[in-house]
Amino acid sequence: MRKYIYLFAFGFLFFSCNKQSKIEREVEKIPVTMKVYRFEQAFFNATPQELAKVKAEYPDFFPNEIPDAAWVEKMQHPQWRQLYQEVEKKYKNFGLQQTEIEDLFKHIKYYFPTIKVPQIYTAIGEMDYLNKAIYANDKLVIALELYLGKDHKFYSEFPTYLRQNFEQRQMLPDIVSSLSYRIVPGSTNKDLLTLMINSGKELYLKDILLPNYSDAERIGYTEKQVKWCQENESYMWEYFVSNKLLYSTESKLPNRFINLAPFSKFYLEIDNETPGRVGQWVGWQIVRSYMQNNEVSVVQLLKADPTDIFEKSKYKPKNNE
Repeated sequence: MRKYIYLFAFGFLFFSCNKQSKIEREVEKIPVTMKVYRFEQAFFNATPQELAKVKAEYPDFFPNEIPDAAWVEKMQHPQWRQLYQEVEKKYKNFGLQQTEIEDLFKHIKYYFPTIKVPQIYTAIGEMDYLNKAIYANDKLVIALELYLGKDHKFYSEFPTYLRQNFEQRQMLPDIVSSLSYRIVPGSTNKDLLTLMINSGKELYLKDILLPNYSDAERIGYTEKQVKWCQENESYMWEYFVSNKLLYSTESKLPNRFINLAPFSKFYLEIDNETPGRVGQWVGWQIVRSYMQNNEVSVVQLLKADPTDIFEKSKYKPKNNE
């Protein structure tokens, strides 16, 4: 009997790998060429007398309410110039990143042919960690100051749970997150299950669009945090169910289990051992189960009602005891 189980497992693995290889061959055929505009280089290499020229070339980067004097001060400020120098050390040549982003958009065009391929704009901003990469149809803006490496001296005041994702490798997952805001339909329902499954849809996009990334990289966890979720999946699910949280719209639940946070809040002694956003991780597993147990396309998944996804997912976390 064990022999047949091994043969079945091997056959399933072979089928999955073969299917993935076929997809990758089709993806490679899709023509994608993106131009890169280096706003930060144009800005910090310009003199105050050349500011008008830079503004004419990059009008979207200059809000009307900010006077020219503020831009000149920024252009000459020692700390801003030091930040620019650090960015230049790492990203003076953006060729590798351009190739990776073009490959990402080949995958995006494979699954979503109508998506517009943008031009790439690099910039240095105010360290807004909620907007590290912004997809806006014809433009993809990447804030390079947030991809210098988690141990960079400029990040010393950021907490570890944020700093751990200030890595170059997180650039593509951040782009997919920004894209998902435009292609994952919103929902008027605000119960925990809906929030979990909508997060799961975004993370499933990372499964298919970033096939060479690990689960830790896709969700922005450490490997240790992923292992904790895997080992405690059944306990988390039991907690949500027994406390009747799945269909609750209690206002504190997003901050406890969905939003960026140093840890999740079960109000138990183990809280400090948990990663933040565990609701996202559980929602991801529900969506994966749904896609495994139903013949639906990715587009159909994104349109599907979260409750319907849950009911058809046959989700049942394994008990690790």
